[in-house]
Amino acid sequence: MDMPVKKKKLGLKEKYALMTRDLGWEPSYEKHEDVFPLINYEGLKIHDWEKWEDPFRLTMDSYWKYQSEKERKLYAIIDAYNQNNGHLNVTDARYINAMKVFLSAVPSLEYNAHRGFARLGRHMAGVGPQVACQMQAIDELRHAQTQIHALSNYNRFYNGFHDWKHMNDRLWYLSVPKSFFEDACTSGPFEFIIAISFSFEYVLTNLVFVPFVSGAAYNGDMGTMTFGFSAQSDEARHMTLGLEVIKFMLEQDPANLPIVQKWIDKWTWRGVRLLTIVAMMMDYMLPKRVMSWKEAWEIYFEENGMSLFKDLARYGVKVPDCVEQIKKEKNHISHQAWTTFYAAAPMTNFHTWVPSDEELDWLSEKYPETFDQYYRPRFEFFREQAEKGERFVNPNLPQLCQVCQIPMLFTEPDEPTQTAYRQSEHKGEKYHFCSDHCQHIFDDEPEKYVEAWLPVHQIMQGNCFAEGADPTSPDFNPIASVLDWWHIENGRDNGDFAGSEDEKNFAQWRGMATSNN
Repeated sequence: MDMPVKKKKLGLKEKYALMTRDLGWEPSYEKHEDVFPLINYEGLKIHDWEKWEDPFRLTMDSYWKYQSEKERKLYAIIDAYNQNNGHLNVTDARYINAMKVFLSAVPSLEYNAHRGFARLGRHMAGVGPQVACQMQAIDELRHAQTQIHALSNYNRFYNGFHDWKHMNDRLWYLSVPKSFFEDACTSGPFEFIIAISFSFEYVLTNLVFVPFVSGAAYNGDMGTMTFGFSAQSDEARHMTLGLEVIKFMLEQDPANLPIVQKWIDKWTWRGVRLLTIVAMMMDYMLPKRVMSWKEAWEIYFEENGMSLFKDLARYGVKVPDCVEQIKKEKNHISHQAWTTFYAAAPMTNFHTWVPSDEELDWLSEKYPETFDQYYRPRFEFFREQAEKGERFVNPNLPQLCQVCQIPMLFTEPDEPTQTAYRQSEHKGEKYHFCSDHCQHIFDDEPEKYVEAWLPVHQIMQGNCFAEGADPTSPDFNPIASVLDWWHIENGRDNGDFAGSEDEKNFAQWRGMATSNN
């Protein structure tokens, strides 16, 4: 008679089950709805949490081993880049301004995502999503840490990085990405995961990490390329999770479809509006460009993203209505954003410039239908004004959209000479929007969006002046006081790149690094 042989090593499937699914239990001393109070109020019907599948079947012990090895390699490269003054190898010091925008905005988004997924891991009732959310929460915290590490190196040499966290809570343009994540974090758990894991990470994240980070590599920034692609390897896992989330919700109950579709429509639009600044960075702030925003959009959204929606059509999911408008705006938004920032130069923490003739020709080639007709004349005007010593600056504070918080810089989808403007009324107050889609989002949840903290509105109400400032004083300068409140030194941290301290320092340091003198 054969003796039973005891298995010495668990198979992958058994190990995965023991270290994930077998961690769960049903409480006997508290009601299920009391333990998971956020599960039901969004209206979704979940019948079987065991159907939640993690496509990577990653356990926590494997996660730690894999991530720690990746982390060691990442910091080795970043530190070597820093110790060898890698920042002097970038193509042109104007590029540093793209990093000011990226590193001023993104670390806090990663940290908010970390908080959001940590909260989600607590409130999701199934073990599968709890484990997946725990890993993603750690990923997001790691991304924030590596970006702050990179920022600390740039801060040793260049202006505008010195108080990024303070600025992140106050500076007007940084309220756009911040409001996106705060909007998501104040949603219910299922809407949050649609907003971040599906709409932002699955549908849109490739537009941030692939063409922009490739642009960093193309411009000699190996530090950013390294932390960018390290994050992207996590994003691939997050993206797959986002797709599984959608399928899980839709397969649980047919009644979930209209709720899920509404969230997809909302967060696709919110995400695209957020990427306006990425479009600007790709077309105007990379001295050497990998591709235009329009080309990136067509590859990563119109081709790849639409394939995704074809796959989801069997569940009844439709392409968001906003896509038709986005197709029209891809020819415009980067130009509209850069002209807005150029005109608002004293109110930023980075430098701006008029593109060179060669760069204007590149933009004409990439945007043959719009650039020469609508935007080249503006830059030629800006240049003429600057040559006369009358640098163009918009003296007014722009009106902000109540939902996306972007200034009213966008034009009507079919009329590029007409600024888009929508208005709704709620409890006797008027609210303004940049588009039909932002207006629709507001009208669906007005009580939420009336609470938005809009920087320009706060400035106009006198809530953003430096401590001790006296607005009644005859020599009171409101703009100078606001800059003081933001911790920005006008002319040093912002304004024209030409003649700036950053430009002079970069030229001097690179000269020292490449000569024997």
